[in-house]
Amino acid sequence: MENRIHPELREALKKLKEVRYTRERLSEIRRWDIEVFANLRASTPQEPSVLTYERFIPGPENAPELRVKIYEPIEKNELLPAVLMIHGGGYVGGTVEHLDVRSENLVTISNCIVVSVDYRVAPEYPFPAALEDCYATLVWLSGNAAKLGVDPSRVAVFGSSAGGGLTIALSMLARDRGGPAIAFQVPIYPMIDDTCGTRSCKEVTDARVWNYSNNLFCWDMYIGADRSDVSYYAAPSRAVDFSELPPAYVCVGELDPFRDETIDYVTKLSRHGVPVEFHLYSGCFHAHQEIVPTAEISKRTKMEYYLAVKNALHGTL
Repeated sequence: MENRIHPELREALKKLKEVRYTRERLSEIRRWDIEVFANLRASTPQEPSVLTYERFIPGPENAPELRVKIYEPIEKNELLPAVLMIHGGGYVGGTVEHLDVRSENLVTISNCIVVSVDYRVAPEYPFPAALEDCYATLVWLSGNAAKLGVDPSRVAVFGSSAGGGLTIALSMLARDRGGPAIAFQVPIYPMIDDTCGTRSCKEVTDARVWNYSNNLFCWDMYIGADRSDVSYYAAPSRAVDFSELPPAYVCVGELDPFRDETIDYVTKLSRHGVPVEFHLYSGCFHAHQEIVPTAEISKRTKMEYYLAVKNALHGTL
């Protein structure tokens, strides 16, 4: 890892602690994860032009209500596009607070309204709970577009890691169920291959970053150890039909376990006639732009997907 890492990330990598996922440590890891993003929030001034508030919305049938956080410009003079934000966390952790800063940046840079969903996570709630929560949020967002000041024809879905996997799965589910319409998808280094069998997945073993063993553990928690009958809504790499999906912006780091499955997804989209822009960041590990936000490569990574959303939803793509 040290020999291949991007120079701007090298010193930060040396300071990272090893994290090994197990059932026994899951609660501890979740607490640590919350602390990391709380520190990021504390070190980043809140954007004064953005209004943030919470709502509780109907969940899937026979499921609890869902907490969502909504971020919008304080001054709105027209219907705006919306982004349904889906946090990461390996399908076993994460909260909407993880993406406070990203959501605020999207509002200010991409001129949109963000709805971020606090979906249920495994192993307490295995597949399909998270996906159905995301779909219920999409249905609510579309059905309440006028009240929210949203143009329902310009709704994007955006997620990273497990959130990226849910972004793709939700795009497929909405297509197969006949809506609501998704205008643009932004799966950032998506977690979509439950086999964990690609070269990139197997070669990243450094416990300071997202790696093969943690990835395998989280898939076991999300869909179980038996892989004999896995739905492509759980692991979108298993899908056959990639047609009629929303146009996409996708990116991944060269040293991310998800590199190969991401490239495979991009290739399949292109072969099925779906417009897609793809960025591969040399020497970058999983979630580098979140872990080392001050590095120039991290700033460029973030700005490129913010601008992609702006261009797609405001008709300049």
